[in-house]
Amino acid sequence: MGVKKSCQTCYCPRVAQTATAASLAIVILGNVLYALTVRTFLMPAGLLTGGTTGIGLALNRAFGIPVSAFVLVFNVVMLLVGWSVLGRKFALTTVVSTFVYPIALGFFEQILGSTVLTQDLFLNTVFSGLGIGASLGIVIRAGASTGGMDIPPLVLHHYFQIPVSVSMYVFDFCILLVQAVGNPPENVLYGLILVMVYTLVLDKLMLLGTTRTEVRIVSEHSQKIREAILAEMDRGVTMLSGETGYLKHQTQMIFSVISNRELPELEKLVHRIDPECFMVVNRVSEVSGRGFSMISVAAEKKEKNKYNVVLFRLKGFWGYGIFK
Repeated sequence: MGVKKSCQTCYCPRVAQTATAASLAIVILGNVLYALTVRTFLMPAGLLTGGTTGIGLALNRAFGIPVSAFVLVFNVVMLLVGWSVLGRKFALTTVVSTFVYPIALGFFEQILGSTVLTQDLFLNTVFSGLGIGASLGIVIRAGASTGGMDIPPLVLHHYFQIPVSVSMYVFDFCILLVQAVGNPPENVLYGLILVMVYTLVLDKLMLLGTTRTEVRIVSEHSQKIREAILAEMDRGVTMLSGETGYLKHQTQMIFSVISNRELPELEKLVHRIDPECFMVVNRVSEVSGRGFSMISVAAEKKEKNKYNVVLFRLKGFWGYGIFK
């Protein structure tokens, strides 16, 4: 006996819950890494930094207020402000960082005590930048916010339409300026290097896994190249009509976007067909659409044509079910 059954893609609550739990774990990991970096490298070296942590460090050096306690109180206040001004949806993206980061920082302060890994100011600067940039990138890529000083620029933009980037730079500059008072000039200079390092690491991490390679090919054998790319590499191709500049001959340009690892394979394929072709290669920061953020045509066809056969026994008789 045969039973056929087909099903369409549907929303699965269990999958959604798993994805939410994974995102929550990633946000927690990012905040814990942030706290560990601040306690292990930034605080012992007396380095300057921006944000809520920078304000906490300035108050700690001036009045002895624990950094973790100040960060917790300030984050909660900013969370309430964000909730009332920017709405519940925004507040939910910051609530984890609001509590996890200061709690983790207080935990590491208690556990590590006066432990110092290195007295080298340069090493502390580099590893502080790497750790802060990586942790912030992890949190932001998970769709969350670190809260704290991220919220005032958004509030100012909400009421006065002041660009968020401008407000953030002004706030960070003021925080660094306050910390510079009473600090050795060497620490101030290393603080500037720290900001540059974690900004660079954050930018690189935000683009990690999203960069692709754009290829444009002009050839007399454009149709053969197009067919080869479609058949051998399963990549989309767009044919652009053009005209040569000198002889004014009509020609076709092949436009395609591939992963970075596929570039050597594409070059071999194209040069095999036309060694004299004109090829331009560019790096693009992000690509979305079928084949990248959506399932490819070939994979979709394969998925539609896939059958699962299940054997079962019913009242002493064996049967099978074919599920598509």
